[in-house]
Amino acid sequence: MTTSTNPPLPTTPPNLPPPFNNTNPQPQLLALGAEAHVYTTTFLLPSKKCILKHRPPKPYRHPTLDTRLTRHRILSEARTLVRCRREGVPVPGVLALDADNGWMMMEFVQGGTVKEGLQRLRERWKGRAKEGEEWESREEEVKGLMGRIGEVVGGMHDVGVVHGDLTTSNLMLRPGREGNMTSPDGVQRGGDGDSDEGETNLDGEIVLIDFGLATQSVHDEDKAVDLYVLERAFG
Repeated sequence: MTTSTNPPLPTTPPNLPPPFNNTNPQPQLLALGAEAHVYTTTFLLPSKKCILKHRPPKPYRHPTLDTRLTRHRILSEARTLVRCRREGVPVPGVLALDADNGWMMMEFVQGGTVKEGLQRLRERWKGRAKEGEEWESREEEVKGLMGRIGEVVGGMHDVGVVHGDLTTSNLMLRPGREGNMTSPDGVQRGGDGDSDEGETNLDGEIVLIDFGLATQSVHDEDKAVDLYVLERAFG
């Protein structure tokens, strides 16, 4: 998520990997991280929106080492996503992968992040508290959100996956829990996918994203680190 306090994204996107450097229209830069660049693009059909994650080469690393590390990390993330998907944990579906060129295409998750939803709720509450709006109804909505997050995180830990960066920015709220289902092939079915940015509704399916730092572990200590990071994110 890009906020007013973050530096703007570059007007000229970083170098795209093949074959995306020759596509028209080109993928649109969504986020620029230290390890990966995230774009929005399409998959097979112009109407099927998806996410492209690219791990660009690091000039400070030896080329052979860089290639091996990039290949290992992109494959590890893809395998973790596939494992979670197979076990019923709500994560984006993997659509395509090129480990040698360091990119992966994933299902586009409609909606916003939990962080954005809570921020909108906080701002709305500040504006309406003086008007005497009751908080109890919103409090129950937040408790319901926390319960759904707990179920999803618990399900991920039960299958032996530790996220590694479990913040509210990596928890998506996909609208239409009943009418907006996603098939195992990553195709979203039902629902129009539109979300009203002005609403503060916290209902929706929790979807975990960004498994770039994920590991496979059954140790309680590793799972506890996930929960500690999430607690700090809410604080």
